[in-house]
Amino acid sequence: MRPTILIVDDEPGVRSSLAGVLRDEGYAVEAVESGEACLERITRGSFEVVLLDVWLPGIDGLTTLARLRERRADSEVVMISGHGNIESAVRAIKMGAFDFVEKPLSLEKTVLVVRNALRQRRLEVENRALRARVDRELVMVGESYAMHQLREQVAMAAPTNGRVLIYGENGTGKELVARTIHTTSKRRTGPFVEVNCAAIPEELIESELFGHVRGAFTGAIADRRGKFELADGGTLFLDEIGDMSLKTQAKVLRVLQEQVVQPVGGASSVRTDVRVLVATNKDLPAEIRAGRFREDLYFRLNVIPIFVPPLRDRQEDIPLLADHFMAEFAREYGRRLKTFDETAVSRLQHAWWPGNVRELRNVIERLIIMVPGDRITARDLLFLDGGLAIDSETSGAPIELVTLQEARNRFERDFILRALASQQGNISRTAEALGVERSNLYRKMRSLGIAPARQAEREGEEV
Repeated sequence: MRPTILIVDDEPGVRSSLAGVLRDEGYAVEAVESGEACLERITRGSFEVVLLDVWLPGIDGLTTLARLRERRADSEVVMISGHGNIESAVRAIKMGAFDFVEKPLSLEKTVLVVRNALRQRRLEVENRALRARVDRELVMVGESYAMHQLREQVAMAAPTNGRVLIYGENGTGKELVARTIHTTSKRRTGPFVEVNCAAIPEELIESELFGHVRGAFTGAIADRRGKFELADGGTLFLDEIGDMSLKTQAKVLRVLQEQVVQPVGGASSVRTDVRVLVATNKDLPAEIRAGRFREDLYFRLNVIPIFVPPLRDRQEDIPLLADHFMAEFAREYGRRLKTFDETAVSRLQHAWWPGNVRELRNVIERLIIMVPGDRITARDLLFLDGGLAIDSETSGAPIELVTLQEARNRFERDFILRALASQQGNISRTAEALGVERSNLYRKMRSLGIAPARQAEREGEEV
C-alpha cells in the first residue's frame, strides 16, 4: 500500500508541482487549499504525512496544527514556511510538527523531508506495537484472593517513590511485579534498568552498578556508565539482592543514603535520582543472622515489602494462567488455540509446581508445540508425574522435600488464605471461623507475609 500524503496550500501552483513530484516518487497524494478543508478531509481518513502551509486563508497553519493535535491525528506534519515565517515554523516544531521547508520550495529537499517524516512515523507505529505487546505481557493474571491482595499492594506502592522489597520463591513473577510498579508509577516515562546480582561475577558487579573510568582495571579501555546512572530519572531493579556480597552491599547502602555514585577508579561523584526496587527468593532476616546480609541495608530496602505467592497457594488461577499462556504462544507461533479438558485442568491444578509460574509457562509452550490435536487431556501431561503433588489417597508420588517448619508454614499460609477468601477478606469473621483471637490472627498473618486487604481496613479492623 502506497504512503498517503495531504498537501495544504492556498497557491494552486505549489499544490500542483508538489503533488506531481510526490506522485512520481510513488506516493498517494491529495491536495486542499485551506486549513478548514484539511480538518474536514482528515475526518474522512488519515494521512501519514501532511504538508501544511503556515499562511492560509481562514484559520492559519499553526491553528490547523493545534486542532490536528487536539483530535489526536497521528500524521507527521511538515510546515511550509515563507522567508518571513521562520519564527512561526519554529513555534510549529515546538507544537509537535516534524520539520519545515522554506519557500521557494526546493523539490529535492521537500522529497527528502517527506521520506524522513515517513520513516519517523513507521518507527512510532512500531514503537506503539511493541508497547502494546509489552503491556499484554505485563498482565498479572489471576482472580484468587492472593492475587487480589498482590494487586492492591502494587497499586498502593506504585505512585510513591518508596523502595520496595519483593520476595517470594523462584518463578513466581517478582520481575513482573517490579515492571508493573514501574509502568504504573510517575517514573514510567523514565528507564527501567534491571540487574541480576546473581549472574554478574563478584569482580565486575561494582563496575556494572557504579560504572568505571578508563584504566580503572585491566580491560577498562573506556569510561562506562553504571546501572545507577543509566537508571537516572527512572527505576533500578536489583534482582536476587540476597546474592550480593557484603562489600558491594556497603557501597549500595552509601548510594542509597547519599544519592551519589562514584565510578570505579574515578575521583568525582555523579548525582542520581533513582527509585530502587529489589527482589529475592531468600529469607533476608535469616541471612542477616548468618552474617551474609547487612541489617542496615535491609532496613533501607524494606520500606514497602511485597510478597509474591507461590502457584500452589493460588490453584484457582492455574486455568486462567494456562489459557493466558496458550493465547500468547498461539500468537507467537501462529498456531491455533488449544483447549484443556477437565482432566487436564485437574492435573495442572494438582501439580506441585516447584518452578511456579515460570514452570507452568514452559509447560504450556511445550504443549502447544508437541500436542498434535486441538484438545489437551491428562494423557498429554503424563510428563508432569515426577513433580505432581497427588491427593493424599494416592501413594508413591514423589514430593518436594523441605524442612518441617517450612512445610508447616506453607500449610498454615494456604489454610489462612483460603479462610480469608471464604470470608471475602473480613478479618473478624475469619478469626471467628478459625476459633482464634483477631489480634492473634493478625500476628500470624504478618509472620507468614499475608497483608490484610484494604476492604478489611475500611471495615475498621485494627491490630
